[in-house]
Amino acid sequence: MHDTPQPDVIVLGGGLAGLTLALQLRQRFEGIEVLVLERREHPVLEAAHKVGESSVEIGANYFDAVLGLKSHLMARQLKKFGFRFFFNEGRRDLDRTTELGASRYLAAPSYQIDRGIFENHLGELARERGIHFLDGARVERVSLDGGVSPHEVEYEHAGSRHVARARWVVDASGRAGLLKRQLGLAQDNAHDANAIWFRIADRIDVHDWSQDAQWKARCDPPARWLSTIHLCGAGYWTWLIPLSSGSHSVGIVCDAKIHPLESMNTFERAMDWFRRFQPQLYDALDGRRHLLQDFRFLRHFSHGCKQVFSGQRWALTGDAGLFLDPFYSPGSDFIAMSNTYITELIAKDRAGEEFAPYARAYEQVYFSFYESTLALYTDQYRIFGNPEVMPVKVIWDYTYYWGVLAQIWYQRRLTDLNSLSRLRSELAQAKALNFAVQRLLRAWSAAGGGRESAAMLDQAALPWFAELNQSLLDPPLDDAGYRARIRANVTLLKALAVEIVGRARADVPDIDATEVEALAQGIAPETALLFRLAA
Repeated sequence: MHDTPQPDVIVLGGGLAGLTLALQLRQRFEGIEVLVLERREHPVLEAAHKVGESSVEIGANYFDAVLGLKSHLMARQLKKFGFRFFFNEGRRDLDRTTELGASRYLAAPSYQIDRGIFENHLGELARERGIHFLDGARVERVSLDGGVSPHEVEYEHAGSRHVARARWVVDASGRAGLLKRQLGLAQDNAHDANAIWFRIADRIDVHDWSQDAQWKARCDPPARWLSTIHLCGAGYWTWLIPLSSGSHSVGIVCDAKIHPLESMNTFERAMDWFRRFQPQLYDALDGRRHLLQDFRFLRHFSHGCKQVFSGQRWALTGDAGLFLDPFYSPGSDFIAMSNTYITELIAKDRAGEEFAPYARAYEQVYFSFYESTLALYTDQYRIFGNPEVMPVKVIWDYTYYWGVLAQIWYQRRLTDLNSLSRLRSELAQAKALNFAVQRLLRAWSAAGGGRESAAMLDQAALPWFAELNQSLLDPPLDDAGYRARIRANVTLLKALAVEIVGRARADVPDIDATEVEALAQGIAPETALLFRLAA
């Protein structure tokens, strides 16, 4: 048994969450000693055996601006052309179905990330910056001290057993959940969904699925393949995500009650499933079967956690804590937020401040964000194939994300408990309204017909929507300006909710929308926020 020189922080897991946390700590604190223990050996494979290649605005900003990785992202990854949705279940004419997406890049960037390339870069960067990063290390035991003594971690590396002691231990071990299992912190949620995914060593370009020049010219640049493609149907969505290594990531995510995992839990079964539900994708994959690189599935992947931050100097981040759903790609967002909270707690501890009350407060806010985002998914998968209701849901969900949570992040107010407290009423209104609108959308989809259209519903053609995205890049606001923005965005949400009620009632006159109307009381109906599907 060998003793390792005592670090300040031990991070259990050197994947995306663990390495970014280590880099953030090293960036924040001069001379901090961080030990990262990663079970896999580096370098890892490109087109790696991991889900989570698509990033959205918060996670992308964390990587490129907070951690300073923009040059890598621009040179070695792909700039994402937003989300793109098609409602094409059972069809081979993608160009004749409803398309929802932006015709041009919006202002705030996001990226398609090859996890193998990215994590290899993070590992190299960690070592360059003095982080003690051990790959091929297996954690055997974690002993947490409830007082002031260091925590103790026993691990095996290069055939020898070692003991390391540190003031802080952070679990970033992913689904292994080392501390979660040890402390009994696992918590189920009501979102019962499954997923399969694989990589194909070739580019899959939906642009090639049509010879219609007008359809091809809808986007500038004409590069739909750079989007995270969602092929949507009742109870499921299929993703297509390009990787800079030249591979393409393909996945199915489905409501467990509607599409059993057993119908797709091998590559051949997944191909049979595609032949039935997504035949045009089946055609694109059928001649590429020999290019299959990997295949994985996860049952009931969404999970919560009873506690993620502790006043006794331990924390959980990434999938080791909680995970929502790959739809809207929130995984890197929640890594960004949890890592930032952990960094701030360690900062207070290093400054000799009482940090335990902050651990409880940050966790409460973090869980509130989790609950709000979970509402976008729970019992909502039946809507996904509805070409009338689902585009409305996507616009609502984006507006809620960009208007509230992303503003808190981009304005660097995540750990500002004073500003969060002053906006408690507005944030509670937005959260309650989100829950109510999700219920209304579910009822509307269940009762309505879901009219189809061959039109492109262009998000970039909604001036207010593009401006909301652009506002994320605004310079820092003072306290008054920040509060005014959040309040204005909550008013925007109420106006959008009122218009959604009008649209739902036009389709289903007797739909019960009283809950939404009560929460949006006093807001005059708008007439130009949503798409005009008849145009």
